[in-house]
Amino acid sequence: MVAIDQRPIGRTPRSNVATYTGMFDHIRKLFAATPAAKKRNYKPGRFSFNVAGGRCPTCEGEGFVMIELLFLPSVYSPCPDCNGTRYTQSTLEITWRDRNIADVLAMSIDEAHAFFTSENDVLRSLTVLREVGLGYLRLGQPATELSGGEAQRVKLASELQRAQRGDTLYILDEPTAGLHPSDSDRLLAHAQGLVDADNTVVMVELDMRVVAQADHVIDLGPGAGATADVSSPPVPPSR
Repeated sequence: MVAIDQRPIGRTPRSNVATYTGMFDHIRKLFAATPAAKKRNYKPGRFSFNVAGGRCPTCEGEGFVMIELLFLPSVYSPCPDCNGTRYTQSTLEITWRDRNIADVLAMSIDEAHAFFTSENDVLRSLTVLREVGLGYLRLGQPATELSGGEAQRVKLASELQRAQRGDTLYILDEPTAGLHPSDSDRLLAHAQGLVDADNTVVMVELDMRVVAQADHVIDLGPGAGATADVSSPPVPPSR
């Protein structure tokens, strides 16, 4: 069983779209394979902001520093030393196709999709993220900046890019919340793809357009029952 809810994919700016989906591992290997990186003996870990070495020592790779406020919640501010790039200057000197690792993290998913056209391992994750309507997010966008719906779709994309076994139960909690109808249709197409691959998809959903496409409906709440009409919203009970 795979539960795909709206809980954050991480609690700090260290977590982001690229790391959660696993594509960042492949990107780091591309940078480590460049002639300049090999000459300096830089390994893939050099381009990780979670490992000491190539990351900024001041913010420890977060790109932000936390400022504690009296009587108010703490806030994050861009690191004064790396200016939010997360890395040391020596690490940023290594480029792949004229872009350094910080430039790549600053790309939107749509931009990265065009940039990594020949890298199938990276392109697989980017393609699915675009198809669930997240092409506008940055690869390095901190988890703390994602809405619940965006976090849920990142989780869904991570599942969709994996090989499907055909015997998995997927539970989605209001996956179309805040989506444009066209993006909802794309999301439903992926859900149908999971069903066609002999998986089971259970959705908690309020959008009647989505409910109308379900094979089975369990109607809960005011006005629920065997005679409920999914083509129109339920009528609230009279007082």
